[in-house]
Amino acid sequence: MGQDIARCHFKKQDFQAFESRLREETALVQQWFLEKRFAVEPSIAGFELEAWLVDDKGLPAPINQAYLDHLQNPLVVPELSVFNIELNTEPRILRGDTLSRLHTALEALWSLCNKSAAELDSSLLMIGILPTVQDQDLKMANMSQRSRYRALNEQVLRLRKGNPLVLDIQGREERLRTEHQDVMLEAATTSFQIHLQVEQANAVRYFNTALILSAPMVAMAANSPFLFGRALWEETRIPVFEQSVADQQGLARVTFGTGYIQQSLQELFVENLECYPPLLPFVLDAPVEQLNHLRLQNGTLWRWNRPLIGFNSNGVPHLRIEHRVMPAGPTVVDTIANAAFFYGLIHFYGNEPIPPETLLPFERCRDNFYGAAQSGLSAEIVWLDGKSVVLRQLVLEVLLPLARQGLENLDINHDDIQTYLDIIEARVSNGRTGARWQRDFVARYGPDSCALTTAYRERQQRGMPVHEWSLTC
Repeated sequence: MGQDIARCHFKKQDFQAFESRLREETALVQQWFLEKRFAVEPSIAGFELEAWLVDDKGLPAPINQAYLDHLQNPLVVPELSVFNIELNTEPRILRGDTLSRLHTALEALWSLCNKSAAELDSSLLMIGILPTVQDQDLKMANMSQRSRYRALNEQVLRLRKGNPLVLDIQGREERLRTEHQDVMLEAATTSFQIHLQVEQANAVRYFNTALILSAPMVAMAANSPFLFGRALWEETRIPVFEQSVADQQGLARVTFGTGYIQQSLQELFVENLECYPPLLPFVLDAPVEQLNHLRLQNGTLWRWNRPLIGFNSNGVPHLRIEHRVMPAGPTVVDTIANAAFFYGLIHFYGNEPIPPETLLPFERCRDNFYGAAQSGLSAEIVWLDGKSVVLRQLVLEVLLPLARQGLENLDINHDDIQTYLDIIEARVSNGRTGARWQRDFVARYGPDSCALTTAYRERQQRGMPVHEWSLTC
Protein backbone atom coordinates (compact mmCIF):
# COMPACT_ATOMS: atom_id res chain seq x y z
CA MET A 1 0.00 0.00 0.00
CA GLY A 2 1.41 3.40 -0.96
CA GLN A 3 2.35 5.66 1.95
CA ASP A 4 0.23 8.82 1.95
CA ILE A 5 1.43 12.27 2.96
CA ALA A 6 -0.27 15.27 4.56
CA ARG A 7 0.33 17.89 1.84
CA CYS A 8 1.25 18.23 -1.80
CA HIS A 9 3.18 21.52 -2.12
CA PHE A 10 6.83 21.87 -1.09
CA LYS A 11 9.54 24.51 -0.78
CA LYS A 12 13.30 24.39 -1.26
CA GLN A 13 13.92 23.86 2.44
CA ASP A 14 11.62 20.81 2.38
CA PHE A 15 13.87 19.17 -0.20
CA GLN A 16 16.99 20.02 1.79
CA ALA A 17 15.55 18.65 5.03
CA PHE A 18 14.26 15.52 3.32
CA GLU A 19 17.59 14.78 1.63
CA SER A 20 19.34 15.16 4.97
CA ARG A 21 17.00 12.64 6.61
CA LEU A 22 17.25 10.32 3.61
CA ARG A 23 21.04 10.39 3.78
CA GLU A 24 20.95 9.62 7.51
CA GLU A 25 18.57 6.70 7.06
CA THR A 26 20.53 5.29 4.11
CA ALA A 27 23.68 5.31 6.26
CA LEU A 28 21.80 3.51 9.03
CA VAL A 29 20.62 0.82 6.63
CA GLN A 30 24.20 0.40 5.45
CA GLN A 31 25.16 -0.25 9.09
CA TRP A 32 22.34 -2.78 9.42
CA PHE A 33 23.61 -4.66 6.37
CA LEU A 34 27.14 -4.72 7.79
CA GLU A 35 25.85 -5.96 11.15
CA LYS A 36 23.45 -8.47 9.53
CA ARG A 37 20.53 -6.97 11.46
CA PHE A 38 17.75 -8.21 9.16
CA ALA A 39 15.31 -10.90 10.27
CA VAL A 40 16.20 -14.54 9.70
CA GLU A 41 12.79 -16.10 9.09
CA PRO A 42 11.14 -18.60 6.72
CA SER A 43 10.14 -17.31 3.28
CA ILE A 44 6.95 -15.27 3.57
CA ALA A 45 4.64 -14.77 0.59
CA GLY A 46 2.15 -12.03 -0.15
CA PHE A 47 0.82 -9.89 -2.97
CA GLU A 48 -1.18 -6.87 -4.09
CA LEU A 49 -3.81 -6.95 -6.82
CA GLU A 50 -5.00 -3.81 -8.60
CA ALA A 51 -8.43 -3.75 -10.22
CA TRP A 52 -10.80 -1.60 -12.26
CA LEU A 53 -14.26 -0.39 -11.31
CA VAL A 54 -16.55 -0.56 -14.35
CA ASP A 55 -20.21 0.14 -15.09
CA ASP A 56 -22.73 -2.18 -16.76
CA LYS A 57 -21.32 -1.34 -20.23
CA GLY A 58 -17.76 -2.09 -19.18
CA LEU A 59 -16.76 1.59 -19.10
CA PRO A 60 -14.55 2.89 -16.27
CA ALA A 61 -16.65 3.89 -13.26
CA PRO A 62 -15.10 6.87 -11.41
CA ILE A 63 -16.47 5.95 -7.99
CA ASN A 64 -13.59 4.56 -5.95
CA GLN A 65 -14.06 6.83 -2.93
CA ALA A 66 -17.79 6.11 -2.70
CA TYR A 67 -17.01 2.46 -3.22
CA LEU A 68 -14.34 2.35 -0.48
CA ASP A 69 -16.63 4.23 1.92
CA HIS A 70 -19.30 1.63 1.21
CA LEU A 71 -16.95 -1.38 1.49
CA GLN A 72 -15.11 -0.30 4.67
CA ASN A 73 -12.32 -2.88 4.40
CA PRO A 74 -8.73 -1.96 5.37
CA LEU A 75 -7.33 -4.49 2.87
CA VAL A 76 -8.77 -2.47 -0.04
CA VAL A 77 -7.33 0.98 -0.76
CA PRO A 78 -7.49 3.63 -3.52
CA GLU A 79 -5.16 3.81 -6.50
CA LEU A 80 -4.09 6.76 -8.66
CA SER A 81 -7.38 7.10 -10.54
CA VAL A 82 -10.94 7.17 -9.27
CA PHE A 83 -11.74 4.03 -11.26
CA ASN A 84 -8.99 1.86 -9.70
CA ILE A 85 -8.54 0.14 -6.33
CA GLU A 86 -5.96 -2.18 -4.79
CA LEU A 87 -6.64 -5.41 -2.90
CA ASN A 88 -4.17 -6.76 -0.35
CA THR A 89 -3.86 -10.11 1.42
CA GLU A 90 -2.24 -11.03 4.70
CA PRO A 91 1.27 -12.48 4.14
CA ARG A 92 1.85 -16.16 4.93
CA ILE A 93 4.84 -18.44 5.46
CA LEU A 94 5.49 -20.23 2.17
CA ARG A 95 4.98 -23.90 3.02
CA GLY A 96 2.31 -26.59 3.17
CA ASP A 97 -1.08 -25.37 1.97
CA THR A 98 -0.08 -21.69 1.71
CA LEU A 99 -0.98 -21.44 -1.99
CA SER A 100 -4.51 -22.77 -1.56
CA ARG A 101 -4.97 -20.62 1.57
CA LEU A 102 -3.87 -17.53 -0.38
CA HIS A 103 -6.31 -18.60 -3.09
CA THR A 104 -9.17 -18.94 -0.61
CA ALA A 105 -8.38 -15.56 0.98
CA LEU A 106 -8.18 -13.74 -2.34
CA GLU A 107 -11.32 -15.45 -3.66
CA ALA A 108 -13.24 -14.41 -0.56
CA LEU A 109 -12.00 -10.81 -0.73
CA TRP A 110 -12.69 -10.61 -4.49
CA SER A 111 -16.22 -11.94 -3.96
CA LEU A 112 -16.87 -9.48 -1.14
CA CYS A 113 -15.55 -6.61 -3.26
CA ASN A 114 -17.74 -7.56 -6.22
CA LYS A 115 -20.80 -7.86 -3.99
CA SER A 116 -20.16 -4.34 -2.69
CA ALA A 117 -19.61 -3.05 -6.24
CA ALA A 118 -22.91 -4.56 -7.39
CA GLU A 119 -24.68 -2.59 -4.65
CA LEU A 120 -23.34 0.53 -6.39
CA ASP A 121 -24.41 -0.69 -9.86
CA SER A 122 -20.85 -1.50 -10.88
CA SER A 123 -18.43 -4.43 -10.91
CA LEU A 124 -14.74 -5.16 -10.56
CA LEU A 125 -12.47 -6.25 -13.38
CA MET A 126 -8.92 -7.59 -13.13
CA ILE A 127 -7.15 -6.89 -16.40
CA GLY A 128 -3.87 -5.14 -17.21
CA ILE A 129 -5.36 -2.39 -19.39
CA LEU A 130 -9.11 -1.87 -19.61
CA PRO A 131 -10.06 -1.99 -23.33
CA THR A 132 -12.71 0.70 -22.88
CA VAL A 133 -10.52 3.30 -21.17
CA GLN A 134 -10.04 6.35 -23.38
CA ASP A 135 -7.40 9.04 -23.46
CA GLN A 136 -9.92 11.60 -22.23
CA ASP A 137 -10.63 9.47 -19.13
CA LEU A 138 -7.05 9.94 -17.97
CA LYS A 139 -7.28 13.51 -16.72
CA MET A 140 -6.68 15.30 -13.43
CA ALA A 141 -10.39 15.40 -12.66
CA ASN A 142 -10.22 11.61 -12.37
CA MET A 143 -7.26 11.51 -9.97
CA SER A 144 -8.00 10.06 -6.53
CA GLN A 145 -8.21 12.59 -3.72
CA ARG A 146 -4.93 11.81 -1.97
CA SER A 147 -2.14 14.31 -1.42
CA ARG A 148 0.43 11.73 -2.48
CA TYR A 149 -0.89 11.56 -6.04
CA ARG A 150 -1.19 15.30 -6.52
CA ALA A 151 2.29 15.82 -5.15
CA LEU A 152 3.71 13.19 -7.50
CA ASN A 153 2.07 14.90 -10.43
CA GLU A 154 3.31 18.34 -9.41
CA GLN A 155 6.89 17.18 -8.85
CA VAL A 156 7.16 15.11 -12.05
CA LEU A 157 6.03 18.13 -14.06
CA ARG A 158 8.46 20.35 -12.15
CA LEU A 159 11.35 18.07 -13.06
CA ARG A 160 10.13 18.05 -16.67
CA LYS A 161 10.13 21.88 -16.64
CA GLY A 162 6.54 21.84 -17.81
CA ASN A 163 7.20 19.64 -20.85
CA PRO A 164 4.38 17.19 -21.58
CA LEU A 165 4.71 13.47 -20.95
CA VAL A 166 4.92 11.68 -24.29
CA LEU A 167 3.60 8.17 -24.79
CA ASP A 168 5.03 6.60 -27.96
CA ILE A 169 4.58 2.85 -28.45
CA GLN A 170 5.28 0.91 -31.62
CA GLY A 171 3.35 -2.34 -31.86
CA ARG A 172 3.81 -5.02 -34.48
CA GLU A 173 1.16 -3.46 -36.72
CA GLU A 174 0.07 -0.19 -35.09
CA ARG A 175 1.67 2.76 -33.35
CA LEU A 176 0.27 4.95 -30.60
CA ARG A 177 1.55 8.43 -29.83
CA THR A 178 -0.09 10.84 -27.42
CA GLU A 179 0.90 13.61 -25.02
CA HIS A 180 -0.27 14.43 -21.50
CA GLN A 181 0.28 17.35 -19.16
CA ASP A 182 -0.06 15.07 -16.12
CA VAL A 183 0.88 11.58 -14.88
CA MET A 184 -2.59 10.10 -15.36
CA LEU A 185 -1.43 7.82 -18.17
CA GLU A 186 -0.11 5.61 -15.38
CA ALA A 187 -3.73 4.97 -14.37
CA ALA A 188 -4.24 3.00 -17.59
CA THR A 189 -2.32 0.09 -16.06
CA THR A 190 -3.13 -2.34 -13.25
CA SER A 191 -0.86 -5.10 -12.00
CA PHE A 192 -0.40 -8.12 -9.78
CA GLN A 193 2.58 -7.51 -7.51
CA ILE A 194 4.20 -10.50 -5.79
CA HIS A 195 6.07 -10.05 -2.51
CA LEU A 196 8.62 -12.46 -1.10
CA GLN A 197 10.40 -11.92 2.22
CA VAL A 198 13.98 -13.16 1.98
CA GLU A 199 16.92 -13.49 4.36
CA GLN A 200 19.86 -11.13 3.99
CA ALA A 201 22.16 -14.07 3.23
CA ASN A 202 20.29 -14.97 0.02
CA ALA A 203 18.76 -11.60 -0.91
CA VAL A 204 21.27 -10.85 -3.70
CA ARG A 205 20.77 -14.26 -5.33
CA TYR A 206 17.00 -14.00 -5.12
CA PHE A 207 16.87 -10.44 -6.43
CA ASN A 208 19.05 -11.25 -9.44
CA THR A 209 16.98 -14.36 -10.05
CA ALA A 210 13.81 -12.25 -10.03
CA LEU A 211 15.36 -10.09 -12.75
CA ILE A 212 16.14 -13.15 -14.88
CA LEU A 213 12.65 -14.59 -14.38
CA SER A 214 10.97 -11.36 -15.48
CA ALA A 215 10.95 -12.41 -19.14
CA PRO A 216 9.10 -15.74 -18.76
CA MET A 217 6.80 -14.28 -16.11
CA VAL A 218 5.66 -11.31 -18.21
CA ALA A 219 5.19 -13.54 -21.27
CA MET A 220 3.06 -16.26 -19.74
CA ALA A 221 0.96 -13.72 -17.76
CA ALA A 222 0.49 -11.16 -20.58
CA ASN A 223 -2.94 -9.52 -20.44
CA SER A 224 -2.63 -5.99 -21.91
CA PRO A 225 -2.61 -6.06 -25.74
CA PHE A 226 -4.71 -2.94 -26.41
CA LEU A 227 -4.67 0.73 -25.47
CA PHE A 228 -7.05 3.35 -26.86
CA GLY A 229 -8.16 0.87 -29.53
CA ARG A 230 -4.63 0.18 -30.80
CA ALA A 231 -3.13 -3.32 -30.85
CA LEU A 232 0.34 -2.88 -29.38
CA TRP A 233 2.53 -5.15 -27.21
CA GLU A 234 1.33 -8.39 -25.61
CA GLU A 235 1.98 -6.58 -22.30
CA THR A 236 1.52 -2.94 -23.30
CA ARG A 237 1.42 -2.07 -19.60
CA ILE A 238 5.23 -2.13 -19.57
CA PRO A 239 5.95 0.80 -21.94
CA VAL A 240 2.90 2.73 -20.71
CA PHE A 241 4.07 2.71 -17.11
CA GLU A 242 7.69 3.47 -18.05
CA GLN A 243 6.73 6.51 -20.11
CA SER A 244 3.92 7.84 -17.92
CA VAL A 245 6.12 9.14 -15.07
CA ALA A 246 9.41 9.88 -16.85
CA ASP A 247 10.97 12.93 -15.21
CA GLN A 248 13.77 13.68 -17.74
CA GLN A 249 16.31 13.75 -14.91
CA GLY A 250 19.00 11.08 -14.54
CA LEU A 251 17.72 7.51 -14.46
CA ALA A 252 14.22 6.40 -15.38
CA ARG A 253 11.87 6.10 -12.39
CA VAL A 254 10.14 3.04 -13.86
CA THR A 255 12.95 0.79 -14.95
CA PHE A 256 14.31 -2.70 -15.29
CA GLY A 257 17.48 -1.45 -13.63
CA THR A 258 21.09 -0.79 -14.51
CA GLY A 259 22.69 -4.11 -13.61
CA TYR A 260 22.72 -7.08 -11.28
CA ILE A 261 23.22 -6.57 -7.55
CA GLN A 262 26.79 -7.39 -6.51
CA GLN A 263 27.06 -7.36 -2.71
CA SER A 264 23.74 -6.38 -1.08
CA LEU A 265 20.38 -4.74 -1.71
CA GLN A 266 21.89 -1.66 -0.08
CA GLU A 267 23.28 -0.83 -3.54
CA LEU A 268 19.76 0.05 -4.69
CA PHE A 269 19.03 2.25 -1.68
CA VAL A 270 22.29 4.11 -2.32
CA GLU A 271 21.20 4.51 -5.95
CA ASN A 272 17.88 5.91 -4.69
CA LEU A 273 19.78 8.53 -2.73
CA GLU A 274 22.45 9.49 -5.23
CA CYS A 275 20.67 9.23 -8.58
CA TYR A 276 17.05 10.22 -8.02
CA PRO A 277 15.80 13.64 -6.87
CA PRO A 278 13.03 13.28 -4.26
CA LEU A 279 9.47 13.60 -5.52
CA LEU A 280 7.75 13.64 -2.13
CA PRO A 281 9.98 15.60 0.30
CA PHE A 282 7.59 15.26 3.21
CA VAL A 283 9.63 15.40 6.43
CA LEU A 284 8.33 13.43 9.40
CA ASP A 285 9.21 13.87 13.04
CA ALA A 286 10.00 10.21 13.66
CA PRO A 287 13.02 8.18 14.83
CA VAL A 288 15.59 7.48 12.13
CA GLU A 289 15.15 3.75 12.82
CA GLN A 290 11.66 3.84 11.29
CA LEU A 291 13.18 4.65 7.86
CA ASN A 292 10.17 6.79 6.92
CA HIS A 293 12.07 8.89 4.39
CA LEU A 294 14.00 6.01 2.87
CA ARG A 295 10.80 4.04 2.38
CA LEU A 296 8.94 7.06 1.00
CA GLN A 297 11.73 7.69 -1.52
CA ASN A 298 11.77 4.01 -2.50
CA GLY A 299 8.02 4.19 -3.09
CA THR A 300 8.54 6.80 -5.83
CA LEU A 301 10.86 4.46 -7.80
CA TRP A 302 8.94 1.75 -9.60
CA ARG A 303 11.61 -0.77 -10.56
CA TRP A 304 10.06 -3.83 -12.15
CA ASN A 305 11.78 -5.70 -9.32
CA ARG A 306 11.92 -3.52 -6.23
CA PRO A 307 13.65 -4.03 -2.87
CA LEU A 308 11.57 -3.30 0.22
CA ILE A 309 12.38 -2.96 3.90
CA GLY A 310 9.67 -3.66 6.46
CA PHE A 311 9.45 -4.56 10.14
CA ASN A 312 8.03 -7.63 11.82
CA SER A 313 5.78 -7.59 14.88
CA ASN A 314 8.86 -7.34 17.14
CA GLY A 315 10.21 -4.32 15.25
CA VAL A 316 13.01 -6.29 13.59
CA PRO A 317 13.69 -5.09 10.00
CA HIS A 318 13.23 -7.56 7.16
CA LEU A 319 13.93 -7.59 3.42
CA ARG A 320 11.38 -8.23 0.69
CA ILE A 321 11.50 -8.47 -3.07
CA GLU A 322 8.53 -7.05 -4.96
CA HIS A 323 8.10 -8.60 -8.40
CA ARG A 324 6.01 -6.12 -10.42
CA VAL A 325 6.10 -7.34 -14.03
CA MET A 326 2.72 -9.12 -14.21
CA PRO A 327 -0.65 -7.57 -15.06
CA ALA A 328 -3.83 -8.16 -13.11
CA GLY A 329 -6.02 -11.12 -14.07
CA PRO A 330 -7.51 -12.85 -15.90
CA THR A 331 -9.00 -14.73 -12.89
CA VAL A 332 -8.19 -15.40 -9.25
CA VAL A 333 -7.03 -18.94 -10.00
CA ASP A 334 -4.79 -17.69 -12.85
CA THR A 335 -3.30 -15.16 -10.43
CA ILE A 336 -2.45 -17.80 -7.82
CA ALA A 337 -1.01 -20.07 -10.54
CA ASN A 338 1.25 -17.20 -11.64
CA ALA A 339 2.43 -16.74 -8.05
CA ALA A 340 3.08 -20.46 -7.65
CA PHE A 341 5.17 -20.52 -10.83
CA PHE A 342 7.24 -17.56 -9.63
CA TYR A 343 7.75 -18.84 -6.09
CA GLY A 344 8.82 -22.26 -7.34
CA LEU A 345 11.30 -20.87 -9.88
CA ILE A 346 12.88 -18.26 -7.62
CA HIS A 347 13.45 -20.85 -4.91
CA PHE A 348 14.94 -23.31 -7.37
CA TYR A 349 17.31 -20.91 -9.13
CA GLY A 350 18.01 -18.99 -5.93
CA ASN A 351 19.56 -22.09 -4.41
CA GLU A 352 21.46 -23.48 -7.38
CA PRO A 353 25.23 -24.00 -6.88
CA ILE A 354 26.01 -21.71 -9.81
CA PRO A 355 24.38 -18.26 -9.55
CA PRO A 356 22.20 -17.83 -12.65
CA GLU A 357 23.35 -14.22 -13.08
CA THR A 358 26.85 -15.50 -13.85
CA LEU A 359 25.40 -17.35 -16.86
CA LEU A 360 23.41 -14.52 -18.43
CA PRO A 361 24.81 -11.02 -19.02
CA PHE A 362 22.55 -8.32 -17.62
CA GLU A 363 22.11 -6.73 -21.05
CA ARG A 364 20.70 -10.04 -22.33
CA CYS A 365 18.47 -10.34 -19.29
CA ARG A 366 17.05 -6.86 -19.94
CA ASP A 367 16.58 -7.54 -23.67
CA ASN A 368 14.79 -10.79 -22.80
CA PHE A 369 12.32 -8.87 -20.65
CA TYR A 370 11.37 -6.27 -23.24
CA GLY A 371 11.23 -8.87 -26.02
CA ALA A 372 8.89 -10.98 -23.89
CA ALA A 373 6.68 -7.98 -23.10
CA GLN A 374 6.41 -7.20 -26.81
CA SER A 375 5.87 -10.68 -28.24
CA GLY A 376 4.75 -12.82 -25.31
CA LEU A 377 5.23 -16.58 -25.52
CA SER A 378 6.36 -16.36 -29.15
CA ALA A 379 9.37 -14.22 -28.17
CA GLU A 380 12.81 -15.70 -28.75
CA ILE A 381 15.19 -15.07 -25.88
CA VAL A 382 18.67 -16.15 -24.81
CA TRP A 383 18.61 -18.40 -21.75
CA LEU A 384 21.22 -19.50 -19.21
CA ASP A 385 22.92 -21.97 -21.55
CA GLY A 386 23.64 -19.12 -23.98
CA LYS A 387 21.26 -20.53 -26.60
CA SER A 388 18.26 -18.85 -28.18
CA VAL A 389 14.91 -20.42 -27.38
CA VAL A 390 11.24 -19.55 -27.91
CA LEU A 391 9.68 -18.71 -24.56
CA ARG A 392 6.80 -21.13 -24.97
CA GLN A 393 9.25 -24.00 -25.43
CA LEU A 394 11.41 -22.80 -22.52
CA VAL A 395 8.48 -22.73 -20.11
CA LEU A 396 7.17 -26.17 -21.09
CA GLU A 397 10.45 -28.04 -21.37
CA VAL A 398 12.65 -26.34 -18.76
CA LEU A 399 10.90 -24.00 -16.35
CA LEU A 400 7.80 -25.96 -15.35
CA PRO A 401 9.79 -28.96 -14.06
CA LEU A 402 12.11 -26.61 -12.17
CA ALA A 403 9.18 -24.68 -10.66
CA ARG A 404 7.74 -27.99 -9.53
CA GLN A 405 11.05 -28.91 -7.91
CA GLY A 406 11.32 -25.51 -6.23
CA LEU A 407 7.85 -25.84 -4.68
CA GLU A 408 8.62 -29.37 -3.53
CA ASN A 409 11.77 -28.07 -1.85
CA LEU A 410 9.56 -25.61 0.03
CA ASP A 411 7.34 -28.50 1.21
CA ILE A 412 4.32 -27.08 -0.61
CA ASN A 413 1.43 -29.56 -0.71
CA HIS A 414 1.63 -31.92 -3.67
CA ASP A 415 -2.01 -31.31 -4.66
CA ASP A 416 -1.46 -27.54 -4.71
CA ILE A 417 1.67 -27.90 -6.84
CA GLN A 418 -0.27 -30.06 -9.27
CA THR A 419 -3.30 -27.78 -9.39
CA TYR A 420 -1.55 -24.48 -10.03
CA LEU A 421 1.32 -25.59 -12.24
CA ASP A 422 -1.08 -27.64 -14.38
CA ILE A 423 -2.86 -24.34 -15.10
CA ILE A 424 0.40 -22.76 -16.28
CA GLU A 425 1.16 -25.81 -18.41
CA ALA A 426 -2.27 -25.78 -20.06
CA ARG A 427 -2.16 -22.03 -20.67
CA VAL A 428 1.28 -22.13 -22.25
CA SER A 429 0.62 -25.33 -24.23
CA ASN A 430 -2.29 -23.79 -26.12
CA GLY A 431 -0.90 -20.24 -26.04
CA ARG A 432 -4.10 -18.90 -24.48
CA THR A 433 -2.91 -16.04 -22.30
CA GLY A 434 -5.27 -13.21 -21.44
CA ALA A 435 -3.63 -11.12 -24.17
CA ARG A 436 -4.06 -13.86 -26.77
CA TRP A 437 -7.72 -14.39 -25.85
CA GLN A 438 -8.37 -10.65 -26.26
CA ARG A 439 -6.63 -10.56 -29.64
CA ASP A 440 -8.53 -13.62 -30.85
CA PHE A 441 -11.84 -12.14 -29.70
CA VAL A 442 -11.20 -8.91 -31.63
CA ALA A 443 -10.08 -10.87 -34.69
CA ARG A 444 -13.38 -12.75 -34.67
CA TYR A 445 -15.85 -10.03 -33.67
CA GLY A 446 -14.14 -6.78 -34.60
CA PRO A 447 -12.69 -3.89 -32.55
CA ASP A 448 -15.67 -3.23 -30.26
CA SER A 449 -14.07 -2.47 -26.90
CA CYS A 450 -17.36 -2.65 -24.98
CA ALA A 451 -18.16 -6.07 -26.44
CA LEU A 452 -14.65 -7.27 -25.64
CA THR A 453 -14.83 -6.01 -22.06
CA THR A 454 -18.30 -7.45 -21.49
CA ALA A 455 -17.27 -10.86 -22.82
CA TYR A 456 -14.09 -10.78 -20.73
CA ARG A 457 -16.05 -9.86 -17.59
CA GLU A 458 -18.56 -12.67 -18.12
CA ARG A 459 -15.78 -15.24 -18.36
CA GLN A 460 -13.87 -13.81 -15.42
CA GLN A 461 -16.97 -14.02 -13.25
CA ARG A 462 -17.31 -17.74 -14.06
CA GLY A 463 -13.91 -18.22 -12.47
CA MET A 464 -12.43 -20.66 -14.97
CA PRO A 465 -8.74 -20.21 -15.86
CA VAL A 466 -8.16 -18.31 -19.09
CA HIS A 467 -6.97 -21.34 -21.06
CA GLU A 468 -10.53 -22.70 -20.77
CA TRP A 469 -12.23 -19.54 -22.06
CA SER A 470 -14.17 -19.88 -25.29
CA LEU A 471 -14.56 -17.24 -27.97
CA THR A 472 -18.22 -18.00 -28.57
CA CYS A 473 -20.51 -15.20 -27.43
